[in-house]
Amino acid sequence: MEKIKGITFAPFAPKGRLNRKEAFESLKVMKETTHATHVIFVPAGIQQTAESEEIDYKSNATMSDEELTAMIKYAKELDLKVILKPTVNCANGIWRAHIHFFDIDVPCEPKWGNWFLSYTTFMTHYAKIAEQQNCDMFITGCEMVMTEHRQVEWRALIRHIKAVFHGPVSYNTDKYQEDHVTWWDEVDVISSSGYYPVNDWENQLNRIEKVLKKYKKPFFFAEAGCMSVDTSPYIPNDWNMAGEVSQTAQKQYYETMFAACQKREWVNGFGLWSWDSDLSKEGLKRQEKGYEIYAKKANEAVSSFYESWE
Repeated sequence: MEKIKGITFAPFAPKGRLNRKEAFESLKVMKETTHATHVIFVPAGIQQTAESEEIDYKSNATMSDEELTAMIKYAKELDLKVILKPTVNCANGIWRAHIHFFDIDVPCEPKWGNWFLSYTTFMTHYAKIAEQQNCDMFITGCEMVMTEHRQVEWRALIRHIKAVFHGPVSYNTDKYQEDHVTWWDEVDVISSSGYYPVNDWENQLNRIEKVLKKYKKPFFFAEAGCMSVDTSPYIPNDWNMAGEVSQTAQKQYYETMFAACQKREWVNGFGLWSWDSDLSKEGLKRQEKGYEIYAKKANEAVSSFYESWE
């Protein structure tokens, strides 16, 4: 498997944001300043709560098909390979990992069957776009922790997607969950969110390696990163970390992560989180403590690693 030197671009962009000329310019800057070879686009599907059965991907909360397609085409003009990762979020702010239902159908209660039907419709819609636009990989979901025990439904979903999209298919499990998914044999590539503490990378890589030996599948971190906050390297998955702005802490986190992963030949890449479509002065102020890396010290670490990594 080739190395994925990837960055997630404008995740969950609402309708109209990717139509702006600034978004196209931002993608160009991303390519030029990071030596990325891949970009990950993340259209959002929205369900109202973690117990809702219906997923909406046609509202103003989700990029339009037309702007997504235009951005895919532009990425390819820039010689970037494209990974499409449609992802569900809950409108009430509950993290998607908590989406769940009773395991036994109960009248008048929401049901797994109805949700998976809606989820399959959502995924299939984007799998068709990925096929039409010749995307280089399709990721069938992200961090759906409390759904992952539904092995029968996930296997059926992935087989359905493979009938629509004929490139490599992956699933992005959450941190610490790599050894709990029981249906990795269905995917072509195993992926996870690598938000591991800066001082624990070796332990976690040792654990993940056992999974890969069992399933004999290629692997990459479909997400990884750290906020530019001095406390973030120790709990990089916490979006609400209190602390002081520190570009140095973010850069050192990336350097530590890259150094640890470079020693493991089975780590085939990253989909770093993230790169915003708004590089204006106001946009950069908003991103000051965020995961974004543009114009921060971490940008230098990513560029240096991606340029030299073979």
